[in-house]
Amino acid sequence: MKKATPIIAWNSLPGPEDITRVELPNGITILTRSNFESPSVVINGYLPSGSLFDPPEKLGLSYFTALALMRGAGKRNFQEIFNSLETVGASLGFSASVHNTTFGGRSLAEDLPLMLGVLADCLRTPTFPPDQIERLRAQLLTGLALRAQDTADMASITFDAAVFAGHPYGNPEDGYVETVQPITRADLVDFHKRRYGPRGAVIVVVGAVTADHVIEQIRKVLGDWQNPEQTDPPALPAIAPLTQTIRKHVPLAGKSQNDLVIGTLGPKRCATDYLAASLGNSVLGQFGMMGRIGEVVREQAGLAYYASTSLNAWIESGSWEVSAGVNPANTQRAIDLIRSEIERFVREPVSAEELENSQANYIGRLPLSLESNAGVAGAILNLERFQLGLDYYLRYPERVQRVTVEAVLEAAQHYLDPDKLAIISAGV
Repeated sequence: MKKATPIIAWNSLPGPEDITRVELPNGITILTRSNFESPSVVINGYLPSGSLFDPPEKLGLSYFTALALMRGAGKRNFQEIFNSLETVGASLGFSASVHNTTFGGRSLAEDLPLMLGVLADCLRTPTFPPDQIERLRAQLLTGLALRAQDTADMASITFDAAVFAGHPYGNPEDGYVETVQPITRADLVDFHKRRYGPRGAVIVVVGAVTADHVIEQIRKVLGDWQNPEQTDPPALPAIAPLTQTIRKHVPLAGKSQNDLVIGTLGPKRCATDYLAASLGNSVLGQFGMMGRIGEVVREQAGLAYYASTSLNAWIESGSWEVSAGVNPANTQRAIDLIRSEIERFVREPVSAEELENSQANYIGRLPLSLESNAGVAGAILNLERFQLGLDYYLRYPERVQRVTVEAVLEAAQHYLDPDKLAIISAGV
Protein backbone atom coordinates (compact mmCIF):
# COMPACT_ATOMS: atom_id res chain seq x y z
CA MET A 1 0.00 0.00 0.00
CA LYS A 2 1.45 3.34 -1.04
CA LYS A 3 1.90 5.86 1.74
CA ALA A 4 0.63 9.37 1.16
CA THR A 5 3.36 11.97 0.94
CA PRO A 6 3.20 14.17 4.04
CA ILE A 7 2.34 17.82 3.53
CA ILE A 8 5.16 20.03 4.81
CA ALA A 9 4.89 23.68 5.72
CA TRP A 10 7.71 24.86 3.49
CA ASN A 11 8.08 28.15 5.32
CA SER A 12 8.83 26.26 8.54
CA LEU A 13 11.98 24.65 7.14
CA PRO A 14 15.30 26.46 7.58
CA GLY A 15 16.67 27.94 4.37
CA PRO A 16 18.65 30.85 2.93
CA GLU A 17 15.79 33.27 3.62
CA ASP A 18 15.97 32.86 7.40
CA ILE A 19 19.51 31.56 8.05
CA THR A 20 22.07 34.34 8.43
CA ARG A 21 25.67 33.35 7.66
CA VAL A 22 28.59 35.65 8.47
CA GLU A 23 32.35 35.07 8.40
CA LEU A 24 34.39 37.12 10.86
CA PRO A 25 37.80 38.47 9.76
CA ASN A 26 39.59 36.03 12.09
CA GLY A 27 38.03 32.97 10.40
CA ILE A 28 35.01 32.18 12.59
CA THR A 29 31.81 31.37 10.68
CA ILE A 30 28.53 32.31 12.39
CA LEU A 31 25.16 30.88 11.36
CA THR A 32 22.00 31.93 13.14
CA ARG A 33 18.23 31.52 12.83
CA SER A 34 15.62 33.30 14.93
CA ASN A 35 12.73 31.52 16.64
CA PHE A 36 10.67 33.64 19.03
CA GLU A 37 8.14 30.93 19.77
CA SER A 38 10.39 29.76 22.61
CA PRO A 39 12.32 31.86 25.15
CA SER A 40 15.43 29.68 24.84
CA VAL A 41 18.52 29.73 22.67
CA VAL A 42 20.78 26.86 21.59
CA ILE A 43 24.46 26.99 20.61
CA ASN A 44 26.22 24.32 18.54
CA GLY A 45 29.64 24.48 16.99
CA TYR A 46 33.06 23.06 16.36
CA LEU A 47 36.73 23.77 15.81
CA PRO A 48 38.95 21.75 13.43
CA SER A 49 40.94 20.14 16.26
CA GLY A 50 39.92 16.49 16.49
CA SER A 51 41.63 13.16 17.02
CA LEU A 52 43.26 13.18 13.59
CA PHE A 53 45.88 15.36 15.32
CA ASP A 54 46.53 12.76 18.05
CA PRO A 55 49.90 10.99 18.06
CA PRO A 56 49.34 7.20 18.00
CA GLU A 57 50.97 6.73 21.38
CA LYS A 58 48.67 9.34 22.94
CA LEU A 59 45.40 8.60 21.19
CA GLY A 60 42.60 10.32 23.08
CA LEU A 61 44.54 13.58 23.53
CA SER A 62 41.99 15.74 21.66
CA TYR A 63 39.13 14.14 23.59
CA PHE A 64 40.93 14.62 26.91
CA THR A 65 41.65 18.26 26.04
CA ALA A 66 38.03 18.96 25.08
CA LEU A 67 36.66 17.55 28.33
CA ALA A 68 39.25 19.49 30.34
CA LEU A 69 38.25 22.91 28.97
CA MET A 70 35.54 23.48 31.57
CA ARG A 71 37.67 22.32 34.51
CA GLY A 72 38.98 25.87 34.79
CA ALA A 73 39.05 28.80 32.36
CA GLY A 74 39.83 32.50 32.53
CA LYS A 75 39.44 33.67 36.11
CA ARG A 76 36.95 30.93 37.03
CA ASN A 77 37.62 27.53 38.51
CA PHE A 78 35.57 24.44 37.80
CA GLN A 79 33.00 25.15 40.51
CA GLU A 80 32.59 28.78 39.50
CA ILE A 81 32.02 27.80 35.85
CA PHE A 82 29.45 25.22 36.92
CA ASN A 83 27.70 27.67 39.28
CA SER A 84 27.54 30.49 36.73
CA LEU A 85 25.66 28.24 34.31
CA GLU A 86 23.53 26.37 36.84
CA THR A 87 22.31 29.57 38.49
CA VAL A 88 20.50 30.57 35.28
CA GLY A 89 19.56 27.04 34.21
CA ALA A 90 22.05 27.02 31.35
CA SER A 91 24.19 24.14 30.13
CA LEU A 92 27.40 23.87 28.11
CA GLY A 93 29.55 20.91 27.13
CA PHE A 94 32.51 19.91 24.97
CA SER A 95 33.55 16.73 23.20
CA ALA A 96 35.75 15.65 20.29
CA SER A 97 35.35 13.66 17.11
CA VAL A 98 37.87 12.66 14.46
CA HIS A 99 37.84 16.02 12.68
CA ASN A 100 36.60 18.42 15.33
CA THR A 101 36.32 19.57 18.90
CA THR A 102 32.59 20.10 19.33
CA PHE A 103 30.53 22.14 21.77
CA GLY A 104 26.89 22.70 22.57
CA GLY A 105 24.86 24.67 25.05
CA ARG A 106 21.40 25.94 25.95
CA SER A 107 20.08 28.88 27.93
CA LEU A 108 17.34 31.47 28.08
CA ALA A 109 17.82 34.05 25.35
CA GLU A 110 18.59 36.75 27.95
CA ASP A 111 21.52 34.64 29.19
CA LEU A 112 23.17 34.24 25.80
CA PRO A 113 25.93 36.76 26.66
CA LEU A 114 26.79 34.79 29.80
CA MET A 115 26.91 31.47 27.95
CA LEU A 116 29.02 32.94 25.16
CA GLY A 117 31.36 34.42 27.75
CA VAL A 118 31.93 31.03 29.36
CA LEU A 119 32.35 29.43 25.93
CA ALA A 120 34.95 32.03 24.94
CA ASP A 121 36.92 31.57 28.17
CA CYS A 122 36.97 27.80 27.73
CA LEU A 123 38.10 28.03 24.11
CA ARG A 124 40.67 30.80 24.60
CA THR A 125 42.08 30.54 28.12
CA PRO A 126 41.58 27.13 29.74
CA THR A 127 43.81 26.74 32.82
CA PHE A 128 43.98 22.94 33.01
CA PRO A 129 44.25 22.76 36.84
CA PRO A 130 46.47 19.77 37.78
CA ASP A 131 44.06 18.36 40.39
CA GLN A 132 41.13 18.53 37.97
CA ILE A 133 43.20 16.95 35.20
CA GLU A 134 43.95 13.95 37.39
CA ARG A 135 40.29 13.60 38.42
CA LEU A 136 39.28 13.69 34.78
CA ARG A 137 41.97 11.18 33.84
CA ALA A 138 40.62 8.76 36.47
CA GLN A 139 37.11 9.13 35.06
CA LEU A 140 38.31 8.55 31.50
CA LEU A 141 40.32 5.47 32.46
CA THR A 142 37.36 4.01 34.35
CA GLY A 143 35.16 4.54 31.30
CA LEU A 144 37.72 2.91 29.01
CA ALA A 145 38.06 -0.08 31.33
CA LEU A 146 34.29 -0.55 31.31
CA ARG A 147 34.20 -0.20 27.53
CA ALA A 148 36.79 -2.96 27.17
CA GLN A 149 34.31 -5.35 28.79
CA ASP A 150 31.29 -4.29 26.74
CA THR A 151 30.55 -6.69 23.89
CA ALA A 152 28.76 -4.14 21.67
CA ASP A 153 31.47 -1.51 22.14
CA MET A 154 34.30 -3.92 21.44
CA ALA A 155 32.62 -5.31 18.34
CA SER A 156 32.15 -1.76 17.04
CA ILE A 157 35.73 -0.67 17.80
CA THR A 158 37.18 -3.79 16.18
CA PHE A 159 34.95 -3.28 13.13
CA ASP A 160 36.16 0.31 12.67
CA ALA A 161 39.78 -0.79 13.02
CA ALA A 162 39.26 -3.43 10.31
CA VAL A 163 37.32 -1.32 7.82
CA PHE A 164 39.37 1.87 8.29
CA ALA A 165 42.79 0.24 8.78
CA GLY A 166 45.59 2.83 8.76
CA HIS A 167 43.16 5.77 8.86
CA PRO A 168 42.07 7.97 11.82
CA TYR A 169 38.49 6.76 11.31
CA GLY A 170 39.71 3.39 12.56
CA ASN A 171 40.66 4.75 16.00
CA PRO A 172 38.32 5.45 18.92
CA GLU A 173 38.35 9.19 19.64
CA ASP A 174 38.66 8.62 23.39
CA GLY A 175 41.70 6.36 22.95
CA TYR A 176 42.69 3.34 25.02
CA VAL A 177 43.82 2.91 28.61
CA GLU A 178 47.45 2.56 27.50
CA THR A 179 47.33 5.76 25.39
CA VAL A 180 45.41 7.98 27.83
CA GLN A 181 47.50 7.03 30.86
CA PRO A 182 50.72 8.73 29.63
CA ILE A 183 49.03 12.01 28.58
CA THR A 184 50.40 14.85 30.71
CA ARG A 185 49.06 18.27 31.58
CA ALA A 186 51.81 19.69 29.35
CA ASP A 187 50.39 17.65 26.46
CA LEU A 188 46.97 19.25 26.99
CA VAL A 189 48.46 22.74 27.16
CA ASP A 190 50.49 22.15 24.00
CA PHE A 191 47.54 20.63 22.11
CA HIS A 192 45.41 23.65 22.97
CA LYS A 193 48.20 26.05 22.01
CA ARG A 194 48.75 24.54 18.56
CA ARG A 195 45.31 23.22 17.59
CA TYR A 196 42.78 25.69 19.02
CA GLY A 197 42.11 28.90 17.15
CA PRO A 198 39.44 30.84 15.28
CA ARG A 199 40.36 29.67 11.77
CA GLY A 200 37.80 27.12 10.62
CA ALA A 201 35.60 27.49 13.71
CA VAL A 202 31.83 27.37 13.23
CA ILE A 203 29.22 28.64 15.69
CA VAL A 204 25.47 28.12 15.20
CA VAL A 205 22.92 29.96 17.35
CA VAL A 206 19.17 29.28 17.12
CA GLY A 207 16.44 30.73 19.29
CA ALA A 208 14.74 33.88 20.57
CA VAL A 209 17.44 36.30 19.40
CA THR A 210 18.01 38.40 16.33
CA ALA A 211 20.90 37.72 13.98
CA ASP A 212 22.37 41.16 14.71
CA HIS A 213 22.39 40.46 18.45
CA VAL A 214 24.05 37.06 18.00
CA ILE A 215 26.77 38.45 15.72
CA GLU A 216 27.38 41.39 18.06
CA GLN A 217 27.76 39.14 21.11
CA ILE A 218 30.09 36.68 19.37
CA ARG A 219 32.21 39.54 18.00
CA LYS A 220 32.49 40.93 21.52
CA VAL A 221 33.99 37.76 23.05
CA LEU A 222 35.63 35.99 20.10
CA GLY A 223 36.07 38.60 17.37
CA ASP A 224 39.60 39.51 18.48
CA TRP A 225 40.70 35.90 19.02
CA GLN A 226 43.90 35.16 17.15
CA ASN A 227 46.31 32.26 17.26
CA PRO A 228 49.21 32.49 14.81
CA GLU A 229 50.41 29.06 16.00
CA GLN A 230 47.19 27.30 14.97
CA THR A 231 48.06 24.47 12.58
CA ASP A 232 46.02 23.15 9.69
CA PRO A 233 44.65 19.60 9.75
CA PRO A 234 47.08 17.03 8.36
CA ALA A 235 46.58 15.33 5.03
CA LEU A 236 44.79 12.04 5.53
CA PRO A 237 45.63 8.74 3.85
CA ALA A 238 43.28 7.19 1.34
CA ILE A 239 40.81 4.65 2.68
CA ALA A 240 41.35 1.32 0.98
CA PRO A 241 38.26 -0.83 0.35
CA LEU A 242 38.19 -4.39 1.64
CA THR A 243 39.59 -6.94 -0.80
CA GLN A 244 38.26 -9.99 1.05
CA THR A 245 36.11 -10.94 4.00
CA ILE A 246 37.71 -10.33 7.38
CA ARG A 247 36.50 -12.45 10.31
CA LYS A 248 37.52 -11.49 13.84
CA HIS A 249 36.28 -12.47 17.29
CA VAL A 250 37.00 -10.59 20.50
CA PRO A 251 36.78 -13.02 23.44
CA LEU A 252 35.31 -11.56 26.62
CA ALA A 253 34.95 -13.79 29.66
CA GLY A 254 31.74 -14.08 31.59
CA LYS A 255 29.37 -12.89 28.86
CA SER A 256 26.03 -14.46 27.96
CA GLN A 257 25.60 -12.63 24.64
CA ASN A 258 27.66 -12.14 21.50
CA ASP A 259 27.39 -8.83 19.69
CA LEU A 260 27.95 -8.74 15.94
CA VAL A 261 28.94 -5.94 13.58
CA ILE A 262 29.02 -6.87 9.89
CA GLY A 263 29.64 -4.47 7.05
CA THR A 264 32.01 -2.45 4.93
CA LEU A 265 32.72 1.08 3.69
CA GLY A 266 29.76 3.29 2.84
CA PRO A 267 29.28 6.66 1.12
CA LYS A 268 30.61 9.91 2.48
CA ARG A 269 27.93 12.39 3.48
CA CYS A 270 28.22 14.59 0.41
CA ALA A 271 28.28 11.68 -2.07
CA THR A 272 25.74 11.92 -4.89
CA ASP A 273 24.41 8.45 -4.06
CA TYR A 274 24.19 9.03 -0.31
CA LEU A 275 20.44 9.53 -0.29
CA ALA A 276 19.81 6.41 -2.42
CA ALA A 277 22.03 4.39 -0.08
CA SER A 278 20.29 5.86 2.98
CA LEU A 279 16.80 5.03 1.69
CA GLY A 280 18.03 1.55 0.81
CA ASN A 281 19.47 1.15 4.28
CA SER A 282 16.08 2.00 5.71
CA VAL A 283 14.55 -0.88 3.78
CA LEU A 284 17.38 -3.24 4.66
CA GLY A 285 17.46 -2.70 8.37
CA GLN A 286 15.66 0.34 9.77
CA PHE A 287 12.04 0.91 8.75
CA GLY A 288 9.22 -0.88 10.53
CA MET A 289 10.49 -3.64 12.82
CA MET A 290 14.08 -2.86 11.77
CA GLY A 291 13.56 -3.66 8.10
CA ARG A 292 14.35 -6.88 6.31
CA ILE A 293 17.24 -7.80 8.62
CA GLY A 294 15.14 -7.40 11.75
CA GLU A 295 12.20 -9.24 10.20
CA VAL A 296 14.22 -12.23 8.98
CA VAL A 297 16.90 -12.60 11.65
CA ARG A 298 14.97 -11.56 14.74
CA GLU A 299 11.27 -12.03 14.10
CA GLN A 300 11.21 -15.07 11.80
CA ALA A 301 14.33 -17.02 12.77
CA GLY A 302 14.47 -15.88 16.40
CA LEU A 303 18.28 -15.72 16.26
CA ALA A 304 18.85 -12.23 17.63
CA TYR A 305 17.81 -10.07 20.57
CA TYR A 306 18.13 -7.09 18.24
CA ALA A 307 19.19 -6.72 14.61
CA SER A 308 19.35 -3.55 12.51
CA THR A 309 21.52 -1.67 10.04
CA SER A 310 23.12 1.76 10.06
CA LEU A 311 24.68 4.05 7.49
CA ASN A 312 27.32 6.21 9.15
CA ALA A 313 28.49 8.91 6.75
CA TRP A 314 31.38 11.27 7.49
CA ILE A 315 33.49 13.76 5.60
CA GLU A 316 35.88 11.36 3.87
CA SER A 317 33.93 8.12 3.86
CA GLY A 318 31.46 6.20 5.92
CA SER A 319 30.47 2.73 6.98
CA TRP A 320 27.51 0.55 6.14
CA GLU A 321 26.97 -1.99 8.88
CA VAL A 322 24.63 -4.52 10.45
CA SER A 323 24.52 -4.82 14.24
CA ALA A 324 22.98 -7.72 16.14
CA GLY A 325 22.99 -9.24 19.60
CA VAL A 326 22.76 -13.05 19.61
CA ASN A 327 22.97 -16.11 21.79
CA PRO A 328 26.54 -17.42 21.34
CA ALA A 329 25.15 -20.73 20.07
CA ASN A 330 23.39 -18.86 17.24
CA THR A 331 26.34 -16.72 16.12
CA GLN A 332 27.23 -18.48 12.89
CA ARG A 333 23.58 -19.03 11.89
CA ALA A 334 22.89 -15.33 12.39
CA ILE A 335 25.97 -14.38 10.34
CA ASP A 336 24.90 -16.67 7.50
CA LEU A 337 21.37 -15.29 7.47
CA ILE A 338 22.59 -11.67 7.52
CA ARG A 339 24.91 -12.37 4.59
CA SER A 340 22.08 -13.98 2.67
CA GLU A 341 19.94 -10.87 3.16
CA ILE A 342 22.79 -8.67 1.96
CA GLU A 343 23.14 -10.93 -1.10
CA ARG A 344 19.43 -10.51 -1.84
CA PHE A 345 19.69 -6.75 -1.33
CA VAL A 346 22.45 -6.37 -3.96
CA ARG A 347 20.89 -8.87 -6.38
CA GLU A 348 17.26 -7.76 -6.48
CA PRO A 349 15.77 -4.23 -6.49
CA VAL A 350 13.73 -3.23 -3.47
CA SER A 351 10.03 -3.19 -4.22
CA ALA A 352 8.26 0.01 -5.20
CA GLU A 353 6.19 -0.24 -2.03
CA GLU A 354 9.26 -0.62 0.18
CA LEU A 355 10.86 2.45 -1.37
CA GLU A 356 7.66 4.51 -1.21
CA ASN A 357 7.20 3.66 2.46
CA SER A 358 10.78 4.64 3.19
CA GLN A 359 10.43 7.89 1.25
CA ALA A 360 7.25 8.83 3.10
CA ASN A 361 9.01 8.12 6.40
CA TYR A 362 11.98 10.31 5.50
CA ILE A 363 9.82 13.22 4.37
CA GLY A 364 7.43 12.89 7.31
CA ARG A 365 10.10 12.86 9.98
CA LEU A 366 11.96 15.88 8.59
CA PRO A 367 9.77 18.54 10.24
CA LEU A 368 9.76 16.49 13.47
CA SER A 369 13.55 16.59 13.56
CA LEU A 370 13.42 20.36 13.10
CA GLU A 371 10.69 21.24 15.59
CA SER A 372 13.12 22.22 18.39
CA ASN A 373 15.90 24.80 18.54
CA ALA A 374 18.37 21.99 19.23
CA GLY A 375 17.21 20.07 16.16
CA VAL A 376 17.50 23.12 13.92
CA ALA A 377 20.91 24.08 15.32
CA GLY A 378 22.26 20.58 14.72
CA ALA A 379 20.80 20.54 11.21
CA ILE A 380 22.31 23.91 10.29
CA LEU A 381 25.68 22.83 11.67
CA ASN A 382 25.61 19.81 9.36
CA LEU A 383 24.81 22.05 6.39
CA GLU A 384 28.08 23.85 7.04
CA ARG A 385 30.09 20.79 8.05
CA PHE A 386 29.23 18.83 4.90
CA GLN A 387 28.81 21.84 2.56
CA LEU A 388 25.26 20.83 1.64
CA GLY A 389 23.99 24.33 0.89
CA LEU A 390 21.62 26.51 2.92
CA ASP A 391 18.67 25.44 0.73
CA TYR A 392 19.24 21.72 1.39
CA TYR A 393 16.14 21.20 3.54
CA LEU A 394 13.92 23.09 1.13
CA ARG A 395 15.09 20.74 -1.64
CA TYR A 396 15.05 17.64 0.54
CA PRO A 397 11.49 16.33 -0.03
CA GLU A 398 11.86 16.62 -3.80
CA ARG A 399 15.26 14.92 -3.75
CA VAL A 400 13.90 12.05 -1.67
CA GLN A 401 11.00 11.56 -4.06
CA ARG A 402 13.35 11.45 -7.07
CA VAL A 403 15.25 8.40 -5.81
CA THR A 404 14.32 5.30 -7.83
CA VAL A 405 14.51 1.59 -7.08
CA GLU A 406 17.24 1.44 -9.72
CA ALA A 407 19.27 4.08 -7.90
CA VAL A 408 18.93 2.16 -4.63
CA LEU A 409 20.13 -1.05 -6.28
CA GLU A 410 23.04 0.76 -7.91
CA ALA A 411 24.12 2.23 -4.55
CA ALA A 412 23.80 -1.15 -2.85
CA GLN A 413 25.92 -2.83 -5.51
CA HIS A 414 28.49 -0.04 -5.38
CA TYR A 415 29.15 -0.35 -1.64
CA LEU A 416 28.08 -3.81 -0.51
CA ASP A 417 29.84 -6.99 -1.58
CA PRO A 418 28.74 -10.09 0.35
CA ASP A 419 32.17 -11.61 -0.30
CA LYS A 420 34.09 -8.61 1.05
CA LEU A 421 32.76 -7.87 4.51
CA ALA A 422 34.23 -7.26 7.93
CA ILE A 423 32.50 -9.77 10.23
CA ILE A 424 33.20 -8.98 13.86
CA SER A 425 31.88 -10.65 17.00
CA ALA A 426 32.60 -9.97 20.65
CA GLY A 427 31.64 -12.10 23.61
CA VAL A 428 31.95 -15.76 24.47
